[in-house]
Order: sequence, then structure tokens, then C-alpha cells
Amino acid sequence: MIHPTAIVDPSAKIASGARIGPYCVVGPDVVIGEDTELQHHVTVMGPTKVGRGNFFFAYTSIGQKTQDLKYEGEPTFLEIGDGNTFREFCTVNRGTLPGTKTIIGSGGNFLAYAHIAHDCIVGDRVIFSNNGTLAGHVQVADHAVIGGLTAIHQFCRVGRHAITGGCSKIVQDVPPFFIADGNPAEVRGINQVGLERAGFAPETIRALKEAYRILYRGKMNVKQAVETIRKELPESPELNELCTFIETSGRGIIR
Repeated sequence: MIHPTAIVDPSAKIASGARIGPYCVVGPDVVIGEDTELQHHVTVMGPTKVGRGNFFFAYTSIGQKTQDLKYEGEPTFLEIGDGNTFREFCTVNRGTLPGTKTIIGSGGNFLAYAHIAHDCIVGDRVIFSNNGTLAGHVQVADHAVIGGLTAIHQFCRVGRHAITGGCSKIVQDVPPFFIADGNPAEVRGINQVGLERAGFAPETIRALKEAYRILYRGKMNVKQAVETIRKELPESPELNELCTFIETSGRGIIR
């Protein structure tokens, strides 16, 4: 299942059910799982581990060394889960410091020219629209949606089931379940359509709307707003997740 024009390093470990198309390059210390396909003109450099059932479209560049200028050639890593799709010209870089990893979960859909920089952690079932771009050390939680041409600053976080609008500039954390849009981005409301499609209960959505009102429509500072949410709204896993995300934010949340 390896095309004769492909160049595969002898140290690469290719599962018997994987497919390596024309003119692909697979470097040393690469592991590619069952049913993963490299369409054509795909480059995968290591150390990189790719799981099962991934599809890499033409001209993707996966596992190249970090673009961080501090990098001095130490061994760093990239791990990709199962069932992801990487469309044309996507780029994913390895970590920076010795032993560090860039990690991508499973079931993601990364559209053309999406970029995941060094040391990022990306969860499961995410969607990156065309040119969605992460700087280094960004964390994107499960089921998040990154809008087209969105750029996310180093060390920011995007919470679970959050969504960013197209052409957004993200310089602080996007809380889970919310929508951030603009340049610079502002939080516009909760991701109601996304939450409904994901099967969240109506009472949960109502509680998140009330939490949004307290955070963004009241006159309290962030700490006071979180205390009010914890005190006045019915306890739920989603509200606890929201409050904990805000309380642990290093860069602060988008307001």
C-alpha cells in the first residue's frame, strides 16, 4: 500500500492497512496506524505518532520542527489520535523543549491551510475552518469550532463547545459554551445552536444564558461574577466547568 514514488525512511513504522500515496515523504521515527491514508505529496516528519483512520489530503506538512527560535534540535514529539481529516496545506509542528509534545485528539476536521503550532493541545471532535491558526502553547478543548481566518495568540485557551467567528483575533481565553467574534474578539453570547445540536438540555442552556448575563451584562468584575454564578444559579457540571475555566485562566477571559 506504499506507492513506488513515495520516500519512506526505513525506521518508519507503517501499519499494514495504511496507504501512502504518490510522492509522499515519511521521515524517520514516524508511526502511522491502520487505515490512515496519505493522499499524495504529503510530508510526515518525526518523531510523530499518527493513529488509526486519519486522512491527509495533498500538500499537508505534519511533524516538522517547531518554528520557535529557541529550538536547538532536541527530540520533540507530535501525537495525533484517530479519525481526523487534514485538508490541503495543513501544517502541524512538534514541541519545542526536549521531550515536549504537540497533541491532537480524535475525530477532528482541519480544513485547508489550518495551522497548529508547537506545544498545542487540541481535543476531540474539533473543527478548524480554512486558515484557522494557533500560535504556540494554545489549548483547544473538545467540540470547539475555530472560524475561518481566526488567529489565536500564544498560551490562550478555547473552551469546550466554544466557537470563534471568522477573521477573529483571539488574545485571551474563550470560555466554554460561548461565542467570540471580532478583531479584537468580544464574547457575543452562548453557542446556543451548537449546544442544541450537541443535545444539551434546555435547562442547561437557560442556565448558561443566565451565566452569560451575569458575566457580560452586569456591572460586576470577573471574580464577583463567578462568585454570583456559583451562589445564585443551580449547580451543574456545565456551570462548574465554566467557573473553573475562568478561575484558572492565565491570560484572562475575553470580555
